Amino acid sequence: MQVFDGHCDTLLRCYRQGGGFRENSGHLDLKRMGKLGKCAQFFAVFGSPDETPGCSLWEVFLAQEAIFRREMAANSGLVTHCRTAGEAEAAWAAGKQAAFLSVEGAELLECDLQKLEEAYHMGVRAVNLTWNHENHLSGSNNESSQKGLTEQGKSFVRRMQELGMLVDVSHLSDPGFWDVMELARKPVFASHSNSRAICPHKRNLTDEQFTAIIGNHGVAGLNMAAEFVGQSEPTIDTVVAHIEHWLSLGGGKNISLGGDWDGIKDMPRGIAGFQDLEAVAERLLRMNYPEQQVKDLFYNNLMRVVREVCTM
Repeated sequence: MQVFDGHCDTLLRCYRQGGGFRENSGHLDLKRMGKLGKCAQFFAVFGSPDETPGCSLWEVFLAQEAIFRREMAANSGLVTHCRTAGEAEAAWAAGKQAAFLSVEGAELLECDLQKLEEAYHMGVRAVNLTWNHENHLSGSNNESSQKGLTEQGKSFVRRMQELGMLVDVSHLSDPGFWDVMELARKPVFASHSNSRAICPHKRNLTDEQFTAIIGNHGVAGLNMAAEFVGQSEPTIDTVVAHIEHWLSLGGGKNISLGGDWDGIKDMPRGIAGFQDLEAVAERLLRMNYPEQQVKDLFYNNLMRVVREVCTM
């Protein structure tokens, strides 16, 4: 089985609680990735100013990036830090898993172009423009939700695409999303956002937004947080409902995975962590979805976008 997942908060878990990537009691670790097969994972750096008084978010970024480097070194026989699709494939050929680095919320980079470039040279290949708070780039889905990209935000997006970094629109305000789509010259990434038509939560994507992602040749990753999946007691079938809806819009090449592992508490019944992605795949196959469609969703679609955008 090949899996490429666009978002986890395992770095934050290590930063808060200690522990590492090899084996832990959270949602994701290298042991479970290895059991599924050939896996690639975006590990997000995240921090909120409410949780780190007296410490700048840039310092939080540097601390978590150091944890990432530590875990790559400590587990060098199991995983490789990758920056391109080719490096991920080389890791698999060597019997290792592929780890990509992302940033959830550009405020961790102080919304600063120089720090963006520093992060790029450290190996970051995707950045959420916002988390739940507005920042100097844009409003978010949760704060100043009617505010789109600022001029600083537009410059940030342009520079990300010039560098070869994925512009991540999850958490972004709706006007900010449309501003990104107007600027985008390469595929964009909604790393962990579901369908608003199936679950009417402001964190999810409208049909119009997902259709725009199709037109942009980007991807949207399925989030396993129960509140974004929907219903009082969501199940694997509720997750599949998001897939089926997006497929009905013509998104067969634009659906990916973004579990939000270690960043969420409640998940659909039948899903307790990364390992249960296998159950989602099995459910789709039992519903007579073609094996190629499942492979696209689980691996090919996100890898295509990484191949097109992250060229160095």
